[in-house]
Amino acid sequence: MRTFPRWPDRPLRAAGARATAPDPARRRILAAGALLPLPGLLRAQAGPLPIFDAHLHYSHDAWERIPPPQALALLRQAGLKKAMVSSSSDEGTQRLYALAPDLVVPVLRPYRSRNEIGTWVHDRSIVGHLEDRLARYRYVGLGEYHVFGADADGAVMRSVVQLARERGLLLHSHSDAEAVQRQFTQWPEARILWAHAGFEPPDRVAGMLRRHARLWVDLAFRSDHASGSVVDAGWRVLFTEFPDRVLLGTDTFTPERWHYVGEHARWSREWLATLPADLAERIAWRNGEALLAALPPLVAR
Repeated sequence: MRTFPRWPDRPLRAAGARATAPDPARRRILAAGALLPLPGLLRAQAGPLPIFDAHLHYSHDAWERIPPPQALALLRQAGLKKAMVSSSSDEGTQRLYALAPDLVVPVLRPYRSRNEIGTWVHDRSIVGHLEDRLARYRYVGLGEYHVFGADADGAVMRSVVQLARERGLLLHSHSDAEAVQRQFTQWPEARILWAHAGFEPPDRVAGMLRRHARLWVDLAFRSDHASGSVVDAGWRVLFTEFPDRVLLGTDTFTPERWHYVGEHARWSREWLATLPADLAERIAWRNGEALLAALPPLVAR
């Protein structure tokens, strides 16, 4: 015969016994408790958490396969609040921004084509290219560019830092820690977004954030900060210590990655949901909005 467990603190009534109604005071307490939301319920009721994606590219091979209206539809379907876009060449960014200035945040990449990633830092013609684009369009930053070690002190990179300094622009740097430090030495008041958090472990990233109060990091093309919905312990410590210095990013460095934007946003919401609501919102979108507010405003054309 199958038996069922009894709640130890709630003995069963004898058959035929009448239930005792709770007294009025207890009834009021129970009613008030019923009105309280379950943890996370308010967030779910408010809809999907908005996402500020700080690391997207729409380069020449992407716009050939994914026309601008389709690319923008992918961003909106993912629930992106803002999308920081830089491209090789800049024409891709301008195509998106012209159609969606409410969504796209333009950042100027030095590369005229992707094959300049490894050579641009020694090519002085890059400086003239940047000056021309800056004269024609509005941007919030320069990057994402790749520079490592002592190359950050080269003539081309120094010109990039100077152009940003003259205009108060963000620097979006795909670099090792040494190159980040060299850029801060050139311009101590710079605002630098460290792409991919330098692909460094969280303890080293935290050390850089402690050293540089105007350094932010994006988590683009990383998965070590969470497995499913489980946030890595080391990263959780970093998020808690630096709640206003971390941004999300997808990194659409190939056309195929554009079809991953929605999945990346879904996964980000999954692990963010395990953090305190305020911290989750900061990482998801508020940090990006706060950073934008400190940069030159864009004028929608």
